[in-house]
Amino acid sequence: METIFGVFAKQPISGRVKTRLAMDIGADAAATIYEAFLRDITQSFAGIADRCVIGHSGADENAEAYFDTIADGQYELWAQPDASLGERMGAFFVEHLTEDSAVVLIGSDSPTLPVPLIEMAFVALQQDDCVIGPAPDGGYYLIGLRRWVDGLFDDIEWDGANVLVHTVRNLTTKEYSLQLLPPWYDVDTIDDLYGLRGHLTALRAAGWSDVAPLTWDAVQSTMDKSSQP
Repeated sequence: METIFGVFAKQPISGRVKTRLAMDIGADAAATIYEAFLRDITQSFAGIADRCVIGHSGADENAEAYFDTIADGQYELWAQPDASLGERMGAFFVEHLTEDSAVVLIGSDSPTLPVPLIEMAFVALQQDDCVIGPAPDGGYYLIGLRRWVDGLFDDIEWDGANVLVHTVRNLTTKEYSLQLLPPWYDVDTIDDLYGLRGHLTALRAAGWSDVAPLTWDAVQSTMDKSSQP
């Protein structure tokens, strides 16, 4: 079974990424932190599957060149279509799934996501049709499929707290088997950022200084500036 790992990512342009976080720390700082997320995630998971793909959403004519640098020869590039999130995710799975493949897709909002969770997802897909990694906000940080589920992403309010509920509803009405991973968190708001800083601080105190190093630097710099008079 061929394993395919995908990361959905946006071009980190100020004012166009992490807009909820930007309301508290400013658009430039939010874009800087998001770019650190993206670089840490792609570095952490390079080589995790037979094929690694960045599903990118560009904001200007330099997007392809930017993501080619991020890919660093370790990821293929796939341009997201101009559509809703559910349609874009569906298009990614439809294009990459075959009878002999398993596809795992994550976003770029979880810079501390452990490598073993991705490995667990591919193991789960050896026997189940779908694997989901739930997030505390009511969504999920990961979804993987072994075969496509028509209507899986239909009628979902992607900014709400019922994303996981509605996705599971769409899945179970089709009688597809599901396996769950342990929960993990996304970073979308200022409270999430404080939680991330605490987690990274504790990781470093415990000797895990190699976890999300670029994110650590960006968060520390942002927090230091925000505390200045």
